[in-house]
Amino acid sequence: MQSSKAADTTLAGHLWTQQAGAPGVLRNIILAFAGSLFVAASAQVTVPMYPVPMTMQTFAVLVVGMAYGWRLGGATLLLYAAQGAMGLPVFASFAAGPGVLMGPTGGYIIGFVPAAMLAGWLAERGWDRNLWSTLLAMAMAKVAIFVPGLAWLTVFFATAGAAHVAGSGLGAAFSAAIAAGLMPFLIGAVLKTALAAAVLPLAWKLVKRRG
Repeated sequence: MQSSKAADTTLAGHLWTQQAGAPGVLRNIILAFAGSLFVAASAQVTVPMYPVPMTMQTFAVLVVGMAYGWRLGGATLLLYAAQGAMGLPVFASFAAGPGVLMGPTGGYIIGFVPAAMLAGWLAERGWDRNLWSTLLAMAMAKVAIFVPGLAWLTVFFATAGAAHVAGSGLGAAFSAAIAAGLMPFLIGAVLKTALAAAVLPLAWKLVKRRG
């Protein structure tokens, strides 16, 4: 889990100071479960948008990663993925089971873990204290979601022989993955990244004002 030094540089560490020993472990367990529930709840929130509706799931992933730091953030998203794999309805549209991870969206869910870790690692170095550095950190973390998501979707299309894949081979599958798994979500990704980038610096200002 997190060291006390790392926790002190995160928003969660300032709001709930980490203690050594068992109390610190209990704190991390509570935060991990709370964070996984936040991501699960956000996955069910749908905002109507063109060309596809936008869920708030990745917004929650980015916020949890930055607020928790790289160790606890990564552990929280691992817990979230494990909960869904075990059959808890935590994925979008209350989906659950290992089949979701093996399906076309599985790569994105796996990508939540490195994304939260990257966002948390940058937050521990102060990137979450102002709008522009937070925006850059969130954008980098967003890429960490899309890379494994598109990679797995390419493999899925190449092996499943999806009807809407024009041609054959990895090239055609990759083009189909870009068309289906990236382009429709760009507007939503930009909006959620900007929203998350605005939340963290504001939260820090409130914490410092309270202190």
